[in-house]
Order: sequence, then C-alpha cells, then structure tokens
Amino acid sequence: MTLPPTGLNTGSHDLPVSPALEAFMGTRWAATPLPTDQRVPGYDRFPGRRARLSAAFPGERLIVPAGRLKVRANDLDHRFRPHSAYVWLTGLTGEDQADHVLVLEPAGPEGHEPVLYLHPRSPRSGGEFYRDRRYGEFWVGRRPDLDEAARLTGLRTEHLDDLGKLLTGPQPPTRVLEGTDPLVDEATGRPDEYLRDGELAAVLSELRLVKDTWEVEQLQLAVDHTVTGFEDVVRALPTALRHPRGERWIEGVFDLRARAEGNGTSYTTIAASGAHACVLHWIRNDGALDPNSLLLLDAGVETDTLYAADITRTLPLSGTFSPIQRQAYELVLAAQSAGIAALRPGAQYRDFHRAAMRVIAEGLADWGVLRIPAEEALAEDNGLHRRYTLCGSGHMLGLDYHDCAKSRADHYLDGTLEEGMVLTVEPGLYLQPDDETLPVELRGLGIRIEDDLVITADGAHLMSGALPRTVKDVESWMSTLLS
Repeated sequence: MTLPPTGLNTGSHDLPVSPALEAFMGTRWAATPLPTDQRVPGYDRFPGRRARLSAAFPGERLIVPAGRLKVRANDLDHRFRPHSAYVWLTGLTGEDQADHVLVLEPAGPEGHEPVLYLHPRSPRSGGEFYRDRRYGEFWVGRRPDLDEAARLTGLRTEHLDDLGKLLTGPQPPTRVLEGTDPLVDEATGRPDEYLRDGELAAVLSELRLVKDTWEVEQLQLAVDHTVTGFEDVVRALPTALRHPRGERWIEGVFDLRARAEGNGTSYTTIAASGAHACVLHWIRNDGALDPNSLLLLDAGVETDTLYAADITRTLPLSGTFSPIQRQAYELVLAAQSAGIAALRPGAQYRDFHRAAMRVIAEGLADWGVLRIPAEEALAEDNGLHRRYTLCGSGHMLGLDYHDCAKSRADHYLDGTLEEGMVLTVEPGLYLQPDDETLPVELRGLGIRIEDDLVITADGAHLMSGALPRTVKDVESWMSTLLS
C-alpha cells in the first residue's frame, strides 16, 4: 500500500489506497471547464475600488488575505466566509476562497498590479482531488483553475504555493491587513513575520462607508429576504409555542429562509423571549415561549454577494400587546422615530442616537424610573439613563452587519453622514428582571426596534418599511399571518 501523498489532509480512519487504485483514479476523466463568460457579480466595480486603495498607499505592497479555515471538531471545519475587505476588492465570496490572498504589488511610482494567489483546482493526477478532506474536489466541491479564476475576476492569478517565494528576499514596504491569519502555512516552516497594519484596515473600512447603487440594491435584496423570514416566523409561532425550546424553533425557521434565499444569516439569530430579551446578544435560544410575554427577534439574511440585513422586531406572543408592554413599546418606537427623523446628509453621525436617547430619558423620567430630570441624565458626565438602554442606537451596515468597524473615529463615530451611507437605527429598553429601581410590572421587559436605512439627498429611505412598526400595525400583521 502507498503512503498518503505529502501534504494531503487525510484521516487516520481513511482506507488505504493501493497502487492499482491510484493509477485507475488518474485515468479517463472528461474535461469540465467553467463557462468562459462567467464573471463575479458586479464585475466592473472592483477595478475602481482597488484603484482607490492603491492611491492611498503609493509604492507599498498591500496584502489582503481572505482568511483561513477554522476547525470545528477534529477534521470538520466551520463554514468559511471570506474577509469582507477581500470580498470588496475581488467580488469573490465562496467557501472555496479559504487561504487565498490578494496582493497589490507596487507598479511604478503611483499604481499597483493586483495579483490573486489561490489554491487552484487540483488536477486528476495525484491524490488531492479524491483524498484530501479539506481541499479535494470530491470532498468539498469544484474550484476554478488559474485561468478560470483570472476570467472570473480580471486579475492576474498565481498558485498559492508561490506566495512564499514572493515573501522572501528584499521586500518593498509592505502592509498586511490587521486581524488576519498567517500568510504562509505553518507546514512550510516559513514564519510570517509581517506586522498587521491598522492603517490599511482603517482605510479599507473608510472606503466602504459610502455604498454605490449596486451595493444598495444588494442590501435591499437582503432586507427583502429578511422580511420574508420574519413572516415565516410569525406563521410558525403556534408550533414554536408548543415546543419546549420554542426560541430555537424560531431560530431554525428564520435560518431556513436565510439559507434558502442567500448565503445564510448575517449573524447568529437572536430569538429572545421574556427576560432573555434583556440580554443584548442572546444567542443560546434555548428557552420556551410564554404566550403572555414578548419575543425579541433580531435577525438578518446575508445575500450570496455577502451583503447583510439587520432587523429587529419585538412581537407579542399572544398577538396583542398588554397595556404595560404597549407603554414600553411605544416609548421605544417614539425614540426610533426621532432617531430616523435626524438622518440626513451633513448631520453628525451621533445625532440620531442623541435624538433617540432624549426621548427615552424623558419617558423614563415621566415614569418615575429616572429620579433626576432627563436633561441632567443626558449630560456626558452623567448618563444614568444608560442603565436601561445599555448601548448605542445603531451602526453602519454593508458587507458586515457591523460594517466599516475599523474606521477611525473622525470618519465614523465623530463623522458626518453622507448620501449613500447605509445604517441601522435600533434604540432599545432592557429592563432587567432583578432591577430594583424598576416597578415590578416593568421588570423583565426587553424591547428593541431596528430598521435599515440608506441616506438619500434629502433625508433617509426606510429600506425595511415592509415590516410594520406601530402597535396597531404589528397586531394586524400578526393576525393576518396567523389566520
């Protein structure tokens, strides 16, 4: 019996391969080329994006890895999603992009040549195509060869094995994207000595802040599929209410829609009932559903192009808000409406959060929960209302559900809104079940209302307007879907 070829990802329980089988597996395979006219979605947009990045770093080599596979258990990897900066520069989104690296090589005093280093389709000679559990075509599916990848992307392509040669010897000034894995596999014995560059990460984030028309269309598609997923959830409530882990049933229903219509969910679905809704990122989703409580559903579909939706609705599991639930919900809705009204080009990014928090603080003061005037609570050196709101009221949205997160403060948190920016507005109240500053009837209520909006020339367009927001409309919508 032959030993496994060097470098193959095989398991100790794999059956041995005889010389006869090895020879037989190398013969009589038909050609299966990819269509010659196939291109990445949005093909014509990527050269301009790379040119903008190139202009920011003249004469320097820029390295943007897609990322590495992560082991989930033994020889099973987690599903792979390429780094968003890599996607934005190449349009390549598939699970076959693991380990690939985009290099912008200095070419002249001002420009760069983009080169894609990739693990191409394995030939029908050698054992990788049928024996390698991680990269073998018969294990994980077809990859493009070098020529096919060049046609798909318009880039010069090189074998990933040649990246190590590029990184030896005299080097130009080099920046490697911050937060990425080693460039060269540890098995080669070549350590990756490059420091990860925060400035490159910041510039790439800032270049992505304003979306073009095609990106907004992709985001709208993600929102539309998410709306359908929320409708699926409401229709499934009678079954979920009977299940001992109804939250998980809700998660599964939404996630089915996300996988059927796109790449999957934009993030782990939050299906939080009762007091679980007071936990900002409740993803255990292991609780039962009480028909007298609320369900906070925070979920989004990610498109095949990896653009993300991020929407939250808080729904009465009985189909009707109780008086105290209505009181709390309408305060959050008023806060969200005030935040949305503050969105326009030229406004400070923080303006919508300030507008929403003013409504929340005034409401809490009116209820007697805040024992100081709202104006005093809102002062920067005070902020006592934040005990009940916990976090900010929104974030940028795009390829990541928390998009452009490496941007510097003067471009994002302390920056100015521009036409084409896409963001969420999502104020919330999180009234903890053990909070003795609250009247008993308010304890354990968690309410968030989150919508996705694009900044327009004269304000903002509500991309998720197909989902109802008011008490009356939510109750009517649920009644229709449950009838």
